[in-house]
Amino acid sequence: MARSEKNIQGIVMIVLVVLLVLAAGYIGFSKYTSWSESKQLGTFQQGAEYGYTQAIIQIAQQTALPSCQQVELRNGNQTVSVRAVECLTQAQQE
Repeated sequence: MARSEKNIQGIVMIVLVVLLVLAAGYIGFSKYTSWSESKQLGTFQQGAEYGYTQAIIQIAQQTALPSCQQVELRNGNQTVSVRAVECLTQAQQE
């Protein structure tokens, strides 16, 4: 009977070790996935901010002196015309 109890204890220990390894693997995979998604989101946000910055710079360059172009900005069915104030005051002085 002592031998049978040792076999049962050995099987229980093996099952517990396997469950521990599976739990650690699941937790590690979950943490890695969370970290990876966070990193991707940060990269996406940096790209979006860079795009916004470049768009504003391009609009400022087109509307500023000496070109003084009027730029139309569209958002869905709404359109807004943008022109630099310096160009308007220069046109009034001429």
